[in-house]
Amino acid sequence: MVYNKETEPEPRVYGYTRTGSAVLTHCICIVFTVFITVLSRPGTSWFSWHPFFMTLAFTFFMTEAILLFSPHGSLIKKYPHKTKGRVHWILQCLCVSCAFLGLAAIFYNKHLNGKPHFTSWHGLLGLVTVCVVGVQSLAALPLIYHSLAKGWSLAKLKRYHAASGLVTYLLGSASLLLGLSSAWFTASVGEYTWYLSVLCATLNALVIMSQVSRAYTAKKRLHS
Repeated sequence: MVYNKETEPEPRVYGYTRTGSAVLTHCICIVFTVFITVLSRPGTSWFSWHPFFMTLAFTFFMTEAILLFSPHGSLIKKYPHKTKGRVHWILQCLCVSCAFLGLAAIFYNKHLNGKPHFTSWHGLLGLVTVCVVGVQSLAALPLIYHSLAKGWSLAKLKRYHAASGLVTYLLGSASLLLGLSSAWFTASVGEYTWYLSVLCATLNALVIMSQVSRAYTAKKRLHS
C-alpha cells in the first residue's frame, strides 16, 4: 500500500465541522420525526399513518443507519465494523418495514376514498423508492454472509452497496421534499415552518452525501 501526501491528516477544524454536522443531523432526525408525528397524529385516520411511517423510515431509521459508519458522528463509534454492519442492517430492515407500512396505508386510504393511485410525482417516486430500498436491503445480505456472493470480493461489494445506498437515500430525500410540497403538508404548516422543513431535509441529504463520498474517496486514495 502506497501512501501519499493526500492521506496526511486534515486540519482539525474540518473534524470539528463534520462532528457538528453529524450531531446536527442526529438532532434533525429526532426533532423532524417527532414534528411529523405530532402533525399527522397517527391513528386518527388511515392517511395519518402514511407520513408517520415514511418519516420514521427515511428521516430516522435510514439516516441513522448510514450515520453508524460516520467517523465523526457514529453512536457506536468504538464498536467493531462487523457490529456496525449488523446494527446497520437491522435499522435498514426497520426502514423497509416502516416504508411498506406507509405505502400500504396510503394505498388503502386512496382505495377507501375511491381515488386513483400513484398519479403524482410524489406518489410515483415514493413507490420506486420503497421498491428500491427493499431490494437494497436484500442485496446487502452477501455483505453479512459473504458465502452468498461467490466470485465477488468483499471490497467491491461494499463499494457497490455504498454507491447504490446513496442513490436510494437521495431518492428518499427527493420523495420527502415532494411530500413537503403536498396539499396536506402545505395546508398544515406556516410558510416559515415549510422552509425550515425543506432546509432540514436538504441538510440531512448533504451530510449523508458528504459522508459516503468522503469514505469512497479515502478508500481510493489508500489503494492508489
